[in-house]
Amino acid sequence: MQKPWLKSYPAGVPEEIDINEYASVADVFDSSISKFADLPAYTNFGKTISFHELDVYTAELGAYLKNEIGLEKGDRVAVMMPNLLQNPIAIFGILRAGLVVVNTNPLYTKRELKHQLNDSDAKAIIIVENFAHVLQDVIDETPIEHVITTKMGDMLPPVKGFIINTVVKYVKKMVPAFKLKDTVTFKQALRLGSQHRFQTVPSNHEDIAFLQYTGGTTGVSKGAMLTNKNMVANMLQASAWIEGDLGKQKGIIVTALPLYHIFSLTANCLTFMRFGWCNYLITNPRDINGFVKELKAVDFNVITGVNTLFNGLLNHPDFKTIDWSRFAFALGGGMAVQRSVAERWKEVTGTTLIEAYGLTETSPAACMNPINLKEFNGKIGLPISSTEVTIQDDDWNEVALGEHGEICIRGPQVMKGYWQRARETSNVLSNDGWLHTGDIGFIDNDGFVQIVDRKKDMILVSGFNVFPNEIEEVIAGHPGVVEVGVIGRPDEHSGEAVMAVVVKKDESLTEDALRDFCREELTSYKVPKSVVFTDELPKTNVGKILRRELRDKYVTGT
Repeated sequence: MQKPWLKSYPAGVPEEIDINEYASVADVFDSSISKFADLPAYTNFGKTISFHELDVYTAELGAYLKNEIGLEKGDRVAVMMPNLLQNPIAIFGILRAGLVVVNTNPLYTKRELKHQLNDSDAKAIIIVENFAHVLQDVIDETPIEHVITTKMGDMLPPVKGFIINTVVKYVKKMVPAFKLKDTVTFKQALRLGSQHRFQTVPSNHEDIAFLQYTGGTTGVSKGAMLTNKNMVANMLQASAWIEGDLGKQKGIIVTALPLYHIFSLTANCLTFMRFGWCNYLITNPRDINGFVKELKAVDFNVITGVNTLFNGLLNHPDFKTIDWSRFAFALGGGMAVQRSVAERWKEVTGTTLIEAYGLTETSPAACMNPINLKEFNGKIGLPISSTEVTIQDDDWNEVALGEHGEICIRGPQVMKGYWQRARETSNVLSNDGWLHTGDIGFIDNDGFVQIVDRKKDMILVSGFNVFPNEIEEVIAGHPGVVEVGVIGRPDEHSGEAVMAVVVKKDESLTEDALRDFCREELTSYKVPKSVVFTDELPKTNVGKILRRELRDKYVTGT
């Protein structure tokens, strides 16, 4: 196949990576520990732990899991917590013990948690007490045998930890009452593990490192089997892409997206660990006031996020007062970065918001724009090293350059498959290794990939394909709009019609005024037939707008 993107590759970025540089994620960890022992690794709530301390804590946890409760190589361990110091300790402790991390969203309902624990056949769970009441109601219907609980302040200095734990439980009342039998606290697990000598359990490329749950391209939540090969490959691919711009400098990356999300896990936790950087963990990025205060107090160099996070920061009055003199770049992924947000980001920070693209199934990075990009280009970038991208039609045939179709990806970062779901796997993975993403896009003459929208979100208006992303980008450019979600609703004349659900910045904004604005940028059948104003849009835990919930509310009435 042709590789038109190679002519646009950034200088110094290799076409291929050496996948054999590391045998496993734990191997990457051990290498970083030996190189950067005295450097800061993670900061949270004002407490910083070094790479050496991370080594000690993860060895203690790994020894507890292996020697105290007898978990065996390949057993699954769920981790259910927000961004706390305990989180990377849990992740790397599990991996060093030869076990599989099952990242679990703390906001899961009982039904969702029960499904994931049963589907993964997890034997143990490490959980923050704030969410233990949900586990309490389902644990007897799951294979969980061992529970390790932790409080939010457990890894902080004693006085500060006590204060935070007291405030969280008794003042903010964020810890509902729960009863779980035979639990062990995180601190107890570390103490018990410290009584054993520990060595990292060898793992290879084919061993599963993470079961990363996702809705995938269709259907019920499934566990993407991300092997050591997948994760090491994507870390090396991302490293190759940014290394030339970062050089040998050390710095701080702001980690606002939760580490249980694949974007933050690979981009922040793994890639920047290899560079010896410090991850500055934000526990609650939805508290924009608190988030901006933290950003003003730390000399950070890189931040990753999604469009809604950047938009929320830009709309805070104090964001523009942050010192950007040491800032290198911001990386946006997880959802489309809107031009209006990127332009405001450049105006405030003086740097280009770099867009990247990937999926849980690709560990996640597949395409990325050059880090030294001067202006936002509205594209998701070039295929990264050792990665091929084609655009295919519904029959899985490659289409010509510039034509629209489904974005398909092949490379060492593509998942092994969905855990215990062969049929679902065959629906998205072809025999020759192409992952069918469910995203519609095209490749331009310079090799840049441009995404149009999700296949399932496409709106059919009088036989014309309408993609919500395009309309959302136009509406988001109106100065009176905070954010917008676009969906299709049934229409007796055109089959479907466009509906826009809008959060206002300007209270005087009217439906007619917004429609007139759209007519200047969009052809008539793309102009929203109806506009609904609301106080907020439903979002995932990382800020993606949930079009499905908008359809449920405004179309089906459920």
